[in-house]
Amino acid sequence: MPNHKLKFGSATVTYSLSFKERKTLGIKVFPDCSVHVISPLQASSEEINTKLKERAPWILKQLNEFLSYHPLTPPRKYFAGETHLYLGKQYKLKLEISDTNQVKLKSGYLIIYHKDDSTPKEVLNDWYKIKATDYFSKTLGASLSLFSKYSIKVTTLRVRKMSKRWGSCTTDGKIILNTELIKAPKGSIEYVVIHELCHLVHHNHTKAFYDLQKSIMPDWKKWKERLEQSMT
Repeated sequence: MPNHKLKFGSATVTYSLSFKERKTLGIKVFPDCSVHVISPLQASSEEINTKLKERAPWILKQLNEFLSYHPLTPPRKYFAGETHLYLGKQYKLKLEISDTNQVKLKSGYLIIYHKDDSTPKEVLNDWYKIKATDYFSKTLGASLSLFSKYSIKVTTLRVRKMSKRWGSCTTDGKIILNTELIKAPKGSIEYVVIHELCHLVHHNHTKAFYDLQKSIMPDWKKWKERLEQSMT
């Protein structure tokens, strides 16, 4: 399906277009920020553009929501003095050759002890994964108690690197969180966890979803903004 473009103010939305036997125009916005438009077979280009412009504010809102979930931290080079994040705070790297691989936090420094055959990047990423798994598990456990009346069930928590999302969930209760999220402020981590748990109640970004998110975490917008600001 070739890409088409829609201009709306200063924004340009790229979308794919397909035709099916249906009565109305369908629009889907996906987490990777792709937009798919499904048109009735008989619709003209002018009719499609008119409908898209009517729905453009909604499309842009969905895109902005998904974009806020995209990790944007610039790539690091892992040299001494370079700054790295942990739980929303900046630390400078110190590198030490050692007989064992380990990471310590001390006086504003992330001290990476690494063997000759290990790189600082490998050691630090392993440490992040361990810390993320532990911290996310505790945050998820605490947050679940806020959803007691909804009878939701988390079957699995998985922590892994994701290029385009901070978190996701499946309808059968599997929560997946991005390892990189361990670099964000604690409130932002809680926001992402609560966001995913709300999706176990309401699977789409409906008004009911946002009403639930606000009732569980009234200041979620602040922590969403902190996530966007601190991880760029």
